[in-house]
Amino acid sequence: MSGPMKVKKAVILAAGKGTRMGDLTANLPKPMVQVEGKPVLEHIVEGLRDEAKITDFFIITGWCGHVIRDYFGDGKRWKVNIAYGEQVVQDGTGKAPELAKDWVGEDRFLLTYGDILLRPPTDYALLVEAFHEDGVIAVKDGEDLTKGGAVVLDQDGFMIDLIEKGGSGQVPANAYYNAGIYLLRSLIFTHTATLEKSPRGEYEFTDALKALVKAGARLRGVTLRRAWADVRDPLVLAALNSRAKS
Repeated sequence: MSGPMKVKKAVILAAGKGTRMGDLTANLPKPMVQVEGKPVLEHIVEGLRDEAKITDFFIITGWCGHVIRDYFGDGKRWKVNIAYGEQVVQDGTGKAPELAKDWVGEDRFLLTYGDILLRPPTDYALLVEAFHEDGVIAVKDGEDLTKGGAVVLDQDGFMIDLIEKGGSGQVPANAYYNAGIYLLRSLIFTHTATLEKSPRGEYEFTDALKALVKAGARLRGVTLRRAWADVRDPLVLAALNSRAKS
């Protein structure tokens, strides 16, 4: 087996309004809500810079995107380079990464949602070190699999299926929670290009991942070791901030 693949680029999906955040995101993109006095998105950029040694970022904005661009600018204050794309129509996570396609080129890259927080961010390095094959999907143990994506792994730890918000009877035993962080080759774009809308009426990025695996790609599941949070609603946000104060 060859050594881990170098990853120098990260794409961050930060277009969502975060309707579950209520008034908190009335004039703010969800990734800009603050944890410990700093936007979640800033925690992500700094964590990837420090732990994964990634310095080139492409942030996909949408709702109140100017807030993100005004805050981060070109990234120089963080000693990184930041480029932007705008998801004009909020039609899901499946097509949004295509805005970064030309920027990614033939390079390998990390893709994360802009509301996923790793505390501390050391697991970013763990994921990069595991990138030997076609890609890596971060998974979490001990989460409620009916609330998100259940990543089904084979006995060697590679993804064989991904079930979105399945009922309790639909989720097999060898499944883990999709933690929303991926390391990928540019090959993924051949599968985002052919996506069709899901029953929810959106393009789902997880459908592109399933198509990638079905086509024979080896996507290694890597279990995160440290704390992970999907900052999806005010309760999660309050818990993170109260923990910081204690």
